[in-house]
Amino acid sequence: MLLIRSEIRIPMNEIVFTYARSSGPGGQNVNKVNTKAVLRWNLLMSPSLTPMMRARLLNNLASKITSEGDIVLNSDRFRDQQRNREDCLEKLHNLLTDASEIPKARKKTQPSRSSQRRVKANKAKNSQKKNLRRSPQRDD
Repeated sequence: MLLIRSEIRIPMNEIVFTYARSSGPGGQNVNKVNTKAVLRWNLLMSPSLTPMMRARLLNNLASKITSEGDIVLNSDRFRDQQRNREDCLEKLHNLLTDASEIPKARKKTQPSRSSQRRVKANKAKNSQKKNLRRSPQRDD
């Protein structure tokens, strides 16, 4: 069981791992052993998510989801399958933790009086500076 938060628990039978030849470290072993781990988890079909949580994750992770609703992550950082598999699970955990956080609502604020005064003073100063650049008016 992959525990993200108290309300998000993903059973390991929902996660599918496949393995491929790695481009990462491993020397000559790279050409012989499938050490790259590829994790697939279907976000749309997962019964472990509430509809509200699923909608938020779909919105936040839209660029990382396939057309079938799968999140696909891979890892070839390490020389062995097990550590790459754990790395994929850690990536999924971090991704879901970040995406599942409810953002704080922004409170509308007004600019302070002193900042309004400063803005007005700067406007007056700039106006004065530009007026001094003009050529003098003739009274004929």
